[in-house]
Amino acid sequence: MKEIILIKLGEMVLKGLNRRTFEDVLLKNIKYRLRGVGDINVRIAQSTIYIEPLTDDVDLDKVSEHIAQVFGIVAFSRACVCDKSIDDILTKAPVYTRDALMGASTFKVESKRSDKRFPLKSPEISRLVGGAILSACPHLKVDVNDPDITVRVEVRDYGAYIHHRTIRGQGGMPVGTSGLSTVLISGGIDSPVAAYMMSKRGLRLNAVHFESPPYTSLRARMKVERLLSIVARYAGAIEMHTVPLTAVQEAIRDRCPEELFTILLRRVMMEIASRIAERTGSGALITGESLGQVASQTMAALACTDDAAEKLVFRPLIGMDKQEIINLSRRIDTYDTSIEPYEDCCTIFTPKHPRTKPVLHFVRKAQEDADLAALIEEALQKTEIKLIEAR
Repeated sequence: MKEIILIKLGEMVLKGLNRRTFEDVLLKNIKYRLRGVGDINVRIAQSTIYIEPLTDDVDLDKVSEHIAQVFGIVAFSRACVCDKSIDDILTKAPVYTRDALMGASTFKVESKRSDKRFPLKSPEISRLVGGAILSACPHLKVDVNDPDITVRVEVRDYGAYIHHRTIRGQGGMPVGTSGLSTVLISGGIDSPVAAYMMSKRGLRLNAVHFESPPYTSLRARMKVERLLSIVARYAGAIEMHTVPLTAVQEAIRDRCPEELFTILLRRVMMEIASRIAERTGSGALITGESLGQVASQTMAALACTDDAAEKLVFRPLIGMDKQEIINLSRRIDTYDTSIEPYEDCCTIFTPKHPRTKPVLHFVRKAQEDADLAALIEEALQKTEIKLIEAR
Protein backbone atom coordinates (compact mmCIF):
# COMPACT_ATOMS: atom_id res chain seq x y z
CA MET A 1 0.00 0.00 0.00
CA LYS A 2 1.31 3.42 -0.92
CA GLU A 3 1.95 5.81 1.98
CA ILE A 4 2.47 9.55 2.05
CA ILE A 5 2.78 12.14 4.82
CA LEU A 6 0.08 14.78 5.31
CA ILE A 7 1.22 17.95 7.07
CA LYS A 8 -1.15 20.35 8.82
CA LEU A 9 -0.05 23.97 8.91
CA GLY A 10 0.09 26.12 12.05
CA GLU A 11 -0.83 29.73 12.66
CA MET A 12 0.19 30.82 9.17
CA VAL A 13 -3.25 29.76 7.94
CA LEU A 14 -4.51 32.93 9.65
CA LYS A 15 -2.38 35.13 7.40
CA GLY A 16 -3.99 37.27 4.73
CA LEU A 17 -2.69 38.23 1.31
CA ASN A 18 0.89 37.32 2.24
CA ARG A 19 0.04 33.76 3.28
CA ARG A 20 1.58 32.32 0.12
CA THR A 21 4.93 33.83 1.10
CA PHE A 22 4.88 31.93 4.40
CA GLU A 23 3.87 28.71 2.66
CA ASP A 24 6.67 29.04 0.13
CA VAL A 25 9.25 29.50 2.89
CA LEU A 26 7.91 26.46 4.75
CA LEU A 27 8.11 24.32 1.61
CA LYS A 28 11.70 25.46 1.10
CA ASN A 29 12.58 24.60 4.72
CA ILE A 30 11.00 21.15 4.45
CA LYS A 31 12.90 20.38 1.27
CA TYR A 32 16.13 21.54 2.92
CA ARG A 33 15.60 19.25 5.92
CA LEU A 34 14.73 16.29 3.66
CA ARG A 35 17.72 16.59 1.40
CA GLY A 36 19.51 13.28 1.21
CA VAL A 37 16.61 11.07 2.36
CA GLY A 38 15.59 10.05 -1.16
CA ASP A 39 13.48 11.09 -4.12
CA ILE A 40 10.46 12.95 -2.72
CA ASN A 41 7.78 15.22 -4.09
CA VAL A 42 6.66 18.04 -1.77
CA ARG A 43 3.58 20.08 -2.68
CA ILE A 44 0.83 22.07 -1.02
CA ALA A 45 -2.92 22.08 -1.61
CA GLN A 46 -5.98 22.89 0.50
CA SER A 47 -3.86 24.10 3.46
CA THR A 48 -2.11 20.73 3.61
CA ILE A 49 1.42 19.81 2.56
CA TYR A 50 1.84 16.43 0.87
CA ILE A 51 5.14 14.55 1.07
CA GLU A 52 5.09 11.77 -1.48
CA PRO A 53 7.94 9.23 -1.85
CA LEU A 54 8.73 8.68 -5.52
CA THR A 55 10.76 5.51 -4.96
CA ASP A 56 10.37 2.51 -2.67
CA ASP A 57 13.64 3.09 -0.82
CA VAL A 58 12.48 6.29 0.93
CA ASP A 59 12.46 5.75 4.71
CA LEU A 60 9.30 7.44 6.00
CA ASP A 61 10.47 6.98 9.59
CA LYS A 62 13.49 9.15 8.81
CA VAL A 63 11.30 11.63 6.95
CA SER A 64 9.00 11.86 9.97
CA GLU A 65 11.96 12.43 12.29
CA HIS A 66 13.09 15.42 10.23
CA ILE A 67 9.59 16.82 9.72
CA ALA A 68 9.00 16.82 13.48
CA GLN A 69 11.75 19.44 13.84
CA VAL A 70 10.50 21.96 11.25
CA PHE A 71 8.86 25.11 12.57
CA GLY A 72 5.50 26.00 11.02
CA ILE A 73 4.10 22.46 11.18
CA VAL A 74 1.45 21.94 13.83
CA ALA A 75 0.88 18.20 13.18
CA PHE A 76 1.43 15.47 10.58
CA SER A 77 0.33 11.93 9.82
CA ARG A 78 1.46 8.99 7.74
CA ALA A 79 -1.46 8.08 5.52
CA CYS A 80 -2.52 5.34 3.14
CA VAL A 81 -3.37 6.56 -0.37
CA CYS A 82 -6.68 5.37 -1.85
CA ASP A 83 -8.55 5.91 -5.05
CA LYS A 84 -11.47 8.27 -4.67
CA SER A 85 -13.93 5.42 -4.54
CA ILE A 86 -15.71 4.04 -1.51
CA ASP A 87 -14.84 0.50 -2.58
CA ASP A 88 -11.09 1.19 -2.45
CA ILE A 89 -11.44 2.99 0.87
CA LEU A 90 -13.40 0.09 2.40
CA THR A 91 -10.84 -2.42 1.11
CA LYS A 92 -7.77 -0.60 2.42
CA ALA A 93 -9.03 0.85 5.74
CA PRO A 94 -9.17 -2.45 7.69
CA VAL A 95 -5.81 -3.62 6.30
CA TYR A 96 -3.93 -0.35 6.89
CA THR A 97 -5.21 0.09 10.43
CA ARG A 98 -5.11 -3.57 11.50
CA ASP A 99 -1.86 -3.52 13.49
CA ALA A 100 -2.87 -0.44 15.50
CA LEU A 101 -6.40 -1.72 16.10
CA MET A 102 -5.34 -5.18 17.29
CA GLY A 103 -4.02 -3.63 20.49
CA ALA A 104 -7.08 -1.44 21.03
CA SER A 105 -10.49 -2.09 22.58
CA THR A 106 -12.44 0.85 21.15
CA PHE A 107 -12.33 3.03 18.07
CA LYS A 108 -14.24 5.55 16.04
CA VAL A 109 -14.06 6.83 12.46
CA GLU A 110 -13.94 10.51 11.57
CA SER A 111 -14.36 11.50 7.93
CA LYS A 112 -13.79 14.76 6.10
CA ARG A 113 -15.07 15.27 2.58
CA SER A 114 -13.19 18.27 1.15
CA ASP A 115 -14.18 17.29 -2.39
CA LYS A 116 -17.94 17.88 -2.39
CA ARG A 117 -18.24 15.99 -5.70
CA PHE A 118 -17.69 12.75 -3.83
CA PRO A 119 -21.11 11.01 -3.77
CA LEU A 120 -21.16 10.09 -0.06
CA LYS A 121 -21.28 12.58 2.79
CA SER A 122 -18.93 12.40 5.78
CA PRO A 123 -21.32 10.55 8.18
CA GLU A 124 -22.01 7.91 5.52
CA ILE A 125 -18.29 7.40 4.88
CA SER A 126 -17.65 7.01 8.62
CA ARG A 127 -20.50 4.50 9.01
CA LEU A 128 -19.34 2.33 6.12
CA VAL A 129 -15.66 2.40 7.10
CA GLY A 130 -16.58 1.62 10.72
CA GLY A 131 -18.59 -1.37 9.57
CA ALA A 132 -15.70 -2.67 7.45
CA ILE A 133 -13.30 -2.36 10.40
CA LEU A 134 -15.71 -4.13 12.77
CA SER A 135 -16.04 -7.00 10.31
CA ALA A 136 -12.25 -7.37 10.18
CA CYS A 137 -11.69 -6.82 13.93
CA PRO A 138 -14.74 -8.16 15.79
CA HIS A 139 -13.10 -7.64 19.21
CA LEU A 140 -13.52 -3.88 18.83
CA LYS A 141 -16.31 -1.67 20.08
CA VAL A 142 -17.26 1.79 18.85
CA ASP A 143 -16.73 4.64 21.31
CA VAL A 144 -17.38 8.08 19.84
CA ASN A 145 -16.43 9.94 23.03
CA ASP A 146 -13.11 8.48 24.21
CA PRO A 147 -11.83 5.86 21.76
CA ASP A 148 -8.45 4.15 21.99
CA ILE A 149 -7.91 4.77 18.27
CA THR A 150 -9.44 7.30 15.91
CA VAL A 151 -9.35 6.31 12.25
CA ARG A 152 -9.54 9.32 9.96
CA VAL A 153 -10.64 9.32 6.33
CA GLU A 154 -10.02 12.39 4.19
CA VAL A 155 -11.47 12.73 0.70
CA ARG A 156 -9.58 15.48 -1.09
CA ASP A 157 -9.24 16.83 -4.60
CA TYR A 158 -6.29 14.58 -5.47
CA GLY A 159 -7.30 11.38 -3.71
CA ALA A 160 -8.53 9.79 -0.52
CA TYR A 161 -6.37 9.14 2.53
CA ILE A 162 -6.63 6.98 5.65
CA HIS A 163 -4.62 7.59 8.80
CA HIS A 164 -4.88 6.82 12.50
CA ARG A 165 -1.98 8.51 14.26
CA THR A 166 -1.37 12.24 14.42
CA ILE A 167 2.11 13.38 15.42
CA ARG A 168 2.54 16.75 17.04
CA GLY A 169 4.82 19.19 15.23
CA GLN A 170 6.88 22.10 16.55
CA GLY A 171 4.29 24.74 15.63
CA GLY A 172 5.47 28.33 15.34
CA MET A 173 6.35 30.16 12.14
CA PRO A 174 8.62 29.03 9.29
CA VAL A 175 12.23 29.99 9.85
CA GLY A 176 13.10 32.96 7.66
CA THR A 177 9.71 34.69 7.71
CA SER A 178 10.66 37.10 10.51
CA GLY A 179 14.15 38.11 9.43
CA LEU A 180 17.62 37.47 10.87
CA SER A 181 18.70 37.79 14.51
CA THR A 182 21.96 37.24 16.38
CA VAL A 183 22.07 35.03 19.47
CA LEU A 184 24.78 35.45 22.11
CA ILE A 185 25.57 31.79 22.65
CA SER A 186 27.46 30.32 25.60
CA GLY A 187 27.99 26.73 26.58
CA GLY A 188 25.28 26.84 29.22
CA ILE A 189 21.68 25.69 29.35
CA ASP A 190 19.88 28.97 28.70
CA SER A 191 21.14 30.50 25.46
CA PRO A 192 20.50 27.46 23.19
CA VAL A 193 16.92 27.37 24.51
CA ALA A 194 16.55 31.09 23.80
CA ALA A 195 17.84 30.52 20.26
CA TYR A 196 15.30 27.73 19.75
CA MET A 197 12.43 29.85 21.03
CA MET A 198 13.14 32.83 18.77
CA SER A 199 13.74 30.58 15.77
CA LYS A 200 10.27 29.20 16.46
CA ARG A 201 8.95 32.71 15.82
CA GLY A 202 10.38 32.62 12.31
CA LEU A 203 13.84 34.10 12.84
CA ARG A 204 16.90 32.90 11.00
CA LEU A 205 19.90 32.85 13.32
CA ASN A 206 23.52 33.68 13.40
CA ALA A 207 25.50 33.38 16.61
CA VAL A 208 28.23 35.16 18.54
CA HIS A 209 30.35 33.14 20.95
CA PHE A 210 33.00 34.67 23.19
CA GLU A 211 36.09 32.73 24.26
CA SER A 212 39.07 33.63 26.43
CA PRO A 213 42.07 31.39 25.80
CA PRO A 214 43.96 30.16 27.76
CA TYR A 215 41.27 30.50 30.44
CA THR A 216 38.84 28.66 28.16
CA SER A 217 39.74 25.65 26.05
CA LEU A 218 39.18 24.50 22.48
CA ARG A 219 36.82 21.88 23.92
CA ALA A 220 34.62 24.70 25.22
CA ARG A 221 34.31 26.09 21.69
CA MET A 222 33.61 22.62 20.28
CA LYS A 223 30.88 22.18 22.87
CA VAL A 224 29.19 25.36 21.64
CA GLU A 225 29.48 24.16 18.06
CA ARG A 226 27.71 20.94 19.05
CA LEU A 227 24.98 22.93 20.78
CA LEU A 228 24.45 25.05 17.69
CA SER A 229 24.35 21.95 15.50
CA ILE A 230 21.45 20.70 17.63
CA VAL A 231 19.65 24.05 17.42
CA ALA A 232 20.26 23.95 13.65
CA ARG A 233 17.96 20.91 13.41
CA TYR A 234 15.15 23.37 14.05
CA ALA A 235 16.63 26.67 12.86
CA GLY A 236 18.63 25.66 9.80
CA ALA A 237 22.30 26.47 9.24
CA ILE A 238 23.79 29.01 11.67
CA GLU A 239 26.80 31.23 11.06
CA MET A 240 28.91 31.21 14.23
CA HIS A 241 31.19 34.17 15.01
CA THR A 242 33.79 33.32 17.66
CA VAL A 243 35.28 36.41 19.31
CA PRO A 244 38.50 36.25 21.41
CA LEU A 245 37.85 38.27 24.57
CA THR A 246 40.92 37.56 26.71
CA ALA A 247 42.53 40.99 26.38
CA VAL A 248 39.26 42.77 27.11
CA GLN A 249 38.57 40.67 30.21
CA GLU A 250 42.08 41.17 31.55
CA ALA A 251 41.74 44.91 31.01
CA ILE A 252 38.43 44.96 32.89
CA ARG A 253 40.06 42.98 35.71
CA ASP A 254 43.02 45.37 35.91
CA ARG A 255 41.26 48.71 35.33
CA CYS A 256 37.73 48.49 36.77
CA PRO A 257 36.06 48.15 40.17
CA GLU A 258 35.66 44.46 40.97
CA GLU A 259 31.93 44.65 41.72
CA LEU A 260 31.34 45.89 38.16
CA PHE A 261 33.36 43.19 36.34
CA THR A 262 30.30 41.21 35.26
CA ILE A 263 28.14 44.10 34.12
CA LEU A 264 31.02 45.68 32.19
CA LEU A 265 31.76 42.37 30.48
CA ARG A 266 28.10 42.06 29.50
CA ARG A 267 28.16 45.58 28.06
CA VAL A 268 31.21 44.76 25.96
CA MET A 269 29.55 41.59 24.71
CA MET A 270 26.44 43.52 23.71
CA GLU A 271 28.51 46.13 21.92
CA ILE A 272 30.50 43.54 19.97
CA ALA A 273 27.39 41.49 19.17
CA SER A 274 25.65 44.65 17.95
CA ARG A 275 28.57 45.41 15.65
CA ILE A 276 28.50 41.89 14.22
CA ALA A 277 24.71 42.07 13.87
CA GLU A 278 25.01 45.29 11.91
CA ARG A 279 27.72 43.78 9.71
CA THR A 280 25.59 40.70 8.91
CA GLY A 281 22.26 42.47 8.42
CA SER A 282 20.78 41.12 11.62
CA GLY A 283 17.92 43.13 13.10
CA ALA A 284 18.09 42.09 16.76
CA LEU A 285 20.06 40.33 19.48
CA ILE A 286 18.90 37.28 21.46
CA THR A 287 20.10 36.42 24.96
CA GLY A 288 19.23 33.67 27.43
CA GLU A 289 18.72 35.94 30.42
CA SER A 290 16.00 35.23 33.00
CA LEU A 291 15.00 37.97 35.41
CA GLY A 292 16.68 37.58 38.79
CA GLN A 293 18.50 34.35 37.96
CA VAL A 294 21.99 35.80 38.61
CA ALA A 295 23.45 39.16 39.61
CA SER A 296 23.78 40.38 36.02
CA GLN A 297 20.10 39.66 35.36
CA THR A 298 18.44 42.02 37.80
CA MET A 299 16.29 44.76 36.33
CA ALA A 300 18.93 47.42 37.02
CA ALA A 301 21.71 45.28 35.55
CA LEU A 302 19.71 44.50 32.41
CA ALA A 303 19.05 48.21 31.92
CA CYS A 304 22.80 48.87 32.05
CA THR A 305 23.40 46.03 29.59
CA ASP A 306 20.77 47.26 27.13
CA ASP A 307 22.34 50.71 27.19
CA ALA A 308 25.37 49.25 25.38
CA ALA A 309 23.29 47.41 22.77
CA GLU A 310 22.64 49.12 19.47
CA LYS A 311 19.97 46.61 18.47
CA LEU A 312 16.63 45.43 19.73
CA VAL A 313 17.21 42.72 22.39
CA PHE A 314 14.98 39.65 22.60
CA ARG A 315 14.95 37.76 25.93
CA PRO A 316 12.48 34.89 25.45
CA LEU A 317 13.36 33.28 28.80
CA ILE A 318 12.90 36.43 30.87
CA GLY A 319 9.86 35.15 32.78
CA MET A 320 10.84 31.48 33.04
CA ASP A 321 12.33 29.77 36.07
CA LYS A 322 15.34 27.47 35.83
CA GLN A 323 13.38 24.23 35.92
CA GLU A 324 11.17 25.36 33.04
CA ILE A 325 14.27 26.16 31.00
CA ILE A 326 15.85 22.81 31.86
CA ASN A 327 12.67 20.97 30.87
CA LEU A 328 12.66 22.65 27.47
CA SER A 329 16.39 22.01 26.98
CA ARG A 330 15.75 18.32 27.57
CA ARG A 331 12.91 18.31 25.05
CA ILE A 332 15.02 19.88 22.30
CA ASP A 333 18.01 17.68 23.19
CA THR A 334 20.52 20.38 24.23
CA TYR A 335 20.62 19.64 27.96
CA ASP A 336 23.16 16.80 28.02
CA THR A 337 25.61 18.83 25.94
CA SER A 338 25.03 22.01 27.97
CA ILE A 339 26.03 20.36 31.24
CA GLU A 340 29.36 19.08 29.96
CA PRO A 341 32.06 20.51 32.28
CA TYR A 342 33.77 22.99 29.98
CA GLU A 343 33.98 26.57 31.24
CA ASP A 344 32.99 29.61 29.19
CA CYS A 345 34.40 33.11 29.49
CA CYS A 346 31.50 34.35 31.65
CA THR A 347 32.76 32.28 34.58
CA ILE A 348 36.30 33.72 34.79
CA PHE A 349 37.20 36.79 36.87
CA THR A 350 33.83 36.56 38.60
CA PRO A 351 33.63 39.14 41.42
CA LYS A 352 33.04 37.96 44.98
CA HIS A 353 30.30 40.54 45.48
CA PRO A 354 28.83 41.65 42.12
CA ARG A 355 26.73 44.80 42.09
CA THR A 356 23.08 43.79 41.69
CA LYS A 357 21.77 47.36 41.39
CA PRO A 358 24.36 49.14 39.26
CA VAL A 359 23.83 52.82 38.51
CA LEU A 360 24.11 53.54 34.80
CA HIS A 361 26.21 56.71 34.90
CA PHE A 362 28.76 55.05 37.23
CA VAL A 363 28.94 52.02 34.92
CA ARG A 364 29.43 54.23 31.86
CA LYS A 365 32.18 56.15 33.67
CA ALA A 366 33.97 52.92 34.66
CA GLN A 367 33.89 51.69 31.07
CA GLU A 368 35.12 55.03 29.75
CA ASP A 369 38.00 55.07 32.27
CA ALA A 370 38.98 51.52 31.30
CA ASP A 371 39.57 52.67 27.70
CA LEU A 372 38.45 49.43 26.06
CA ALA A 373 37.69 50.70 22.54
CA ALA A 374 40.96 49.59 20.92
CA LEU A 375 40.74 46.15 22.53
CA ILE A 376 37.16 45.75 21.34
CA GLU A 377 38.20 46.66 17.82
CA GLU A 378 41.05 44.16 17.95
CA ALA A 379 38.70 41.42 19.14
CA LEU A 380 36.35 42.13 16.23
CA GLN A 381 39.21 41.91 13.76
CA LYS A 382 40.25 38.50 15.14
CA THR A 383 36.74 37.05 15.01
CA GLU A 384 36.52 33.64 13.33
CA ILE A 385 33.46 32.59 11.33
CA LYS A 386 32.19 29.05 10.80
CA LEU A 387 28.96 27.72 9.33
CA ILE A 388 27.25 25.22 11.64
CA GLU A 389 24.73 22.79 10.16
CA ALA A 390 22.40 20.27 11.76
CA ARG A 391 23.96 17.09 13.11
